[in-house]
Amino acid sequence: MSGGLQAQLIQIAPIILMVVLFYFMLIRPQQTRAKQHAAAIAAVKRGDNVVLSNGMLGKVVRVEETEVGVEIAQGVTVKVVKSMIAEIRAKGEPAPANDPKS
Repeated sequence: MSGGLQAQLIQIAPIILMVVLFYFMLIRPQQTRAKQHAAAIAAVKRGDNVVLSNGMLGKVVRVEETEVGVEIAQGVTVKVVKSMIAEIRAKGEPAPANDPKS
């Protein structure tokens, strides 16, 4: 009888090993990134430069509970849901120049 039980455990062991590896390689790092992103969004303040999830750059001009006002061009402000902010750049971070250096 114990031989049959041992054979079953040997068959199940690779599946258990794959589940453990999957957890430590994929799920846990993703949870850590999600927590960091949530903390960064909670700390967003007026004057921060942000990158939105669609790639648009802007400057935060108004912060509400679930939304922020982002100025995407001079005099053009859009209302954005906070969770759509992909990245928060440091205040006053220089933007890359479009023209080549002479």
